[in-house]
Amino acid sequence: MAKKGRVLDSWGVVAFLEDQQPASMKMEEILAEAHEAGTPLYMTTVNLGEVWYSLARAHDARLADEKVSEVRSLGIEIVPADWELARQAAAFKAKGNIAYADCFAAALAKLKKAEVVTGDREFKEVEAEVGIIWL
Repeated sequence: MAKKGRVLDSWGVVAFLEDQQPASMKMEEILAEAHEAGTPLYMTTVNLGEVWYSLARAHDARLADEKVSEVRSLGIEIVPADWELARQAAAFKAKGNIAYADCFAAALAKLKKAEVVTGDREFKEVEAEVGIIWL
């Protein structure tokens, strides 16, 4: 039986791609465990866009494109931002002091009854409504 799904926030994915220890090691473990156990992995297009711009700023667009392709090859379901997701993200934003893009990861976790994987402390704002796996 598959375990509860995991929603990946850009914070953890960038740490993984940039080999930022110790978060990257924990992300690697989470990815491996998910694949072995058949646990679904999700990420919104908004959060994948955050990964791209973070890498493009730190390096360049070519590297950002390569790394996003790498992420897309990891078996993560990339979920587009439809109205249901945007509405839930907006509800989180209306209630708390959390970046709007982070609200999309939290919203996806709530809608999928999944846990968010992150090290971004802003997610403390939604911890009462969404499970968090802290990196």
